[in-house]
Amino acid sequence: MFFLNQVGTVLEMGFIYAVVALGVYITYKILDFPDLSVDGTFPLGGVVFSVLLTAGCPWAVAMVASFAAGCAAGLVTGLLHVKLKINGLLSGIITMTALLSVNYLIAGGPMVSFAKETTLLQNGFVNGFDRLGAAYIQVALTLVLLAACKVALDLFLKTKMGFLLRATGDNPQMVTQLGKNIDNYKMLGLSLANGLVALAGSLYCQYNSVFNSSMGTGTVVIALACVIIGCVVSKHIRRMKDTTGVIIGAVAYYAILTVAMLLLGSDYTQLIVAVLFVLVLVFDSGLIGRAVKKLFGGRKKEEHHA
Repeated sequence: MFFLNQVGTVLEMGFIYAVVALGVYITYKILDFPDLSVDGTFPLGGVVFSVLLTAGCPWAVAMVASFAAGCAAGLVTGLLHVKLKINGLLSGIITMTALLSVNYLIAGGPMVSFAKETTLLQNGFVNGFDRLGAAYIQVALTLVLLAACKVALDLFLKTKMGFLLRATGDNPQMVTQLGKNIDNYKMLGLSLANGLVALAGSLYCQYNSVFNSSMGTGTVVIALACVIIGCVVSKHIRRMKDTTGVIIGAVAYYAILTVAMLLLGSDYTQLIVAVLFVLVLVFDSGLIGRAVKKLFGGRKKEEHHA
């Protein structure tokens, strides 16, 4: 029973952060933009959802509003960068810092609880199952929403606008030669990315039935690790899309994190996250691969001389 509970938790948290990772994938891999506003837009989505839900708004409408709020926050980062010519990294930091206060003001305090409200993950249908059954129904519902986000993003990237968005990160000169403004596509990408992050924030709050103002801490680090793992996976598996790899990366990351926390304890969560991120970066840089190749290559040479 304990094992099944842990598996359910890993899958649900992995799927929720996979939505975040899909958003970060747009900025990190497609636009090559260091967007740190994610730590602010993740709780923004949560607080907008929580406040609207407790005010009597249907959960579906509240989730759409969360997505829209995230898009608006991403647009602010874009405007700071392209209109005011502020460095991309600083633009994200400014937006994230401002959102810390904005989120608190919207919530009217550090927390908003909605345990008795009907949501996507907490409703009469889900509550009709026993605890374990309800947990896996929640996993399935989260997966459906994740799949919808992935398919929508894949389809968008195949459109002319999606092609120009990808070209903005890879070859901005070509976009300019086509008579398009790369600044507009940067703002579009940042808006979509942060919209997905905020949507994931609303899901995270539904999972916990509460909004907490500190829930965004470290979100960008986790999402980047998921994206890097996912892109490494998709690079080595033929015909796998990067978006599919990102989802696998998120689940793999949370599986490793859960095992590490069970062995070392939850008090070391942030340290474990930091160590995992360093390992992911080292793996992505190819240092591990080159070290292994050198090690075994050296052994082969020694055996040959012997």
